[in-house]
Amino acid sequence: MIRFDAVSKTYPGGTVAVEDFSLRIPERTTTVFLGTSGCGKTTLMRMVNAMVAPTSGRVLVRGQDVAEQDPVALRRSIGYVLQEGGLFPHRTIADNIATVPLLEGAPRRQARARALELMDLVGLDRDMAGRYPAQLSGGQRQRVGVARALANEADILLMDEPFGALDPLVRADLQAELIRIREQLGTTILFVTHDIDEAFLLGDQIAVLRTGGRAVQVGTAQELLSHPADDFVADFVGASRAARPVRIDHRRGGLVVDEAGTPVGTLREPDQRARP
Repeated sequence: MIRFDAVSKTYPGGTVAVEDFSLRIPERTTTVFLGTSGCGKTTLMRMVNAMVAPTSGRVLVRGQDVAEQDPVALRRSIGYVLQEGGLFPHRTIADNIATVPLLEGAPRRQARARALELMDLVGLDRDMAGRYPAQLSGGQRQRVGVARALANEADILLMDEPFGALDPLVRADLQAELIRIREQLGTTILFVTHDIDEAFLLGDQIAVLRTGGRAVQVGTAQELLSHPADDFVADFVGASRAARPVRIDHRRGGLVVDEAGTPVGTLREPDQRARP
């Protein structure tokens, strides 16, 4: 679905944003780029929709080199969600969601019907269709952003720290919604974050990056925790904390605690995942 082949990016002045990065992203999976600010996560993501051109190497989307594709058509075929939603403030929620279908020539009635369907999908009441972005909460705006990114039936979704500015409860709700949407639609998702818990929750595969866009390790959450490639990965993902012994304290309602009695979480059955 998406493949990076020995990609590098050097900006004028000599700043190396990405160096010799290779990765295959299978379809119908979520891949997370995890790392601190300035490690090249967003630069790599923006190569997928041709917003950044690599200095060397190539990026393939659906088997075709991005450099050989029409950039406008490519971007319209790929959903893109930003941290602040990137909504048009002067357009209603329905019109924001219908932006790409309308640009592609869809009749207005058809585009609006699609917008209402997507509002259902992302958990927004249809009564909100006529509101404007300023009338919504941060979490609601992000739901609109996800709906707009899916409006043209995109099979690829790029998400650049979309939940980073939200409070923890809203963030957890949207993470659960994203998992449900991915499972329902089979969308291929490339997700950028610096939040380790978020990466572990969402990622089928996680690429840990360090300065210069170098992939230190790619693997599942379990692989990163149990077999970190080096001290950088171990420290970054908290492998030492993951290895510490824990126990269930039944006197405290079944809390999971460490040896010192400090709560570290709770246990629940797999089918008891919270739904927003």
